[in-house]
Amino acid sequence: MAAAVSGPEVAAEGQEPLLRPGEADEEDSGRDVVETQEHYKSRWRSIWIMYLTMFLSSVGFSIVIMSVWPYLQKIDPTADASFLGWIIASYSIGQMVASPLFGLWSNYRPRREPLVISTAISVAANCLYAYVHVPHSHNRYYMLAARALVGFGAGATSLMERTSTMANTSACQAVGFILGPVFQTCFTLIGEEGITWKLVQLQLNMYTAPVLFAALLGVINIILFFSIFREHQVDDMGRQCKSVNFEGEESNIPDQDAEGNIDHVAVVAINFLFFVILFVFAVFETIATPLTMDMYSWTRKEAVFYNGIILSMVGIESVIVFMVVKMLSKKTGERAILHGGLLIVLVGFFILLPWGKKLPNIQWQEIKNNSIPRTAATEMLMPFWSLQATPLPSNHTVEPVGCPVTQSWCLNTPMIYLAQYISSDILIGLGYPVCNVMSYTLYSKILGPKPQGVYMGWLTASGSGARILGPVFVSQIYTRLGPRWAFSLICGVVVVSLLLLEIVYKRLIAFSVRYGRMQEENC
Repeated sequence: MAAAVSGPEVAAEGQEPLLRPGEADEEDSGRDVVETQEHYKSRWRSIWIMYLTMFLSSVGFSIVIMSVWPYLQKIDPTADASFLGWIIASYSIGQMVASPLFGLWSNYRPRREPLVISTAISVAANCLYAYVHVPHSHNRYYMLAARALVGFGAGATSLMERTSTMANTSACQAVGFILGPVFQTCFTLIGEEGITWKLVQLQLNMYTAPVLFAALLGVINIILFFSIFREHQVDDMGRQCKSVNFEGEESNIPDQDAEGNIDHVAVVAINFLFFVILFVFAVFETIATPLTMDMYSWTRKEAVFYNGIILSMVGIESVIVFMVVKMLSKKTGERAILHGGLLIVLVGFFILLPWGKKLPNIQWQEIKNNSIPRTAATEMLMPFWSLQATPLPSNHTVEPVGCPVTQSWCLNTPMIYLAQYISSDILIGLGYPVCNVMSYTLYSKILGPKPQGVYMGWLTASGSGARILGPVFVSQIYTRLGPRWAFSLICGVVVVSLLLLEIVYKRLIAFSVRYGRMQEENC
């Protein structure tokens, strides 16, 4: 998604004039002209297309996040949870590689071009994902390539300008993350078998229907690009710019408010905190499905359905938090809220540590005796019983469930009760949006009137790195050492971030406050 439109969009929401009477005469009339009403309407139609593109990009990511692990097990039973991390991370790797390429492209050509091409790549990659079951071998690598290409197609999202539309953009992104699991949950009604169209070797089931739906939305998005989208450029005063790649920050008129240096210690600190915030959330969304399948003996279909419902509720909670936290920050200050958000995330992962004595059901026991019922979610408090091993018929089709015996920690690590898991989801769903929006707000205030392009690039790189390392880290540690080690290390990382926040607390102030041009209202 590119910002085909740059400059502040505050006027659009309140319908205020972009220029006060006579103000245009004070500027260089050779550079710009006042924005007309028709230009204004066209510009906002394009902005809404950008919002839609961000929404669809988020849906494309979250619509399969709960079903990647079950689908991987179905198409390639030899794959373990450690490979799942690479599949989840491949999306961010593709996005990180594509971002500078699309950015360079947009510097020399109209931004509609990279937008259309990137969306087309995502459509093609989603179709590839629907066919990863067809090859007779190496299916896991086809899935890896498909997700990487979907991320590559989402690389144009880095072109979105960080203006006052950022709040609306974040809201569209959040709604996309919410509706993605909702769509996935609805598609579980199709079942694992679904419908097969033999002519084109297409299986329409609970795993492929979501990505085909995302591909359809991508096609609609491309049509809107050609039919409605128009590229506009305006500066900070709402004046039209003649250059396709005009930067509103460039001006021959010195800005007295921009005098002074940026506190780079504060910049580095916020980048690290932002990395930690996205890192722990990437861990959370990656491990949810394999964790619940191991602990509660859920089938693939149950894991996708139940986790889809849980993640949808967490998403709704996050949107409410997004709306409340902005108002709350005006009374208490961004730093205090960021501190509180990190504490909530710490408590969420601390609760997720295994505390009981009951062990999870072991998968090899389930395989040897399909007459023993699985432990339902409502039976988690019942005592663990021993399963007698009896051979299965050679033609049995029972889906193995439980904690795989190949994960040695399953034999000695207590299970995480469902109440623990749900409580942790609620707390993480509360803490993550608080930390996310406060880190963005503090970062923008620290930079002040200075050009923010390069610095926002650093923040984007921090987020991409977190989404790459988080899934790989947790899948490797979880598979080899189990949830106790994985979540203990996450708690340690959050504690380090809290200590860093305490150290740099007094430096995380607005640029204007630092140079005495404005008095700080909140501590």
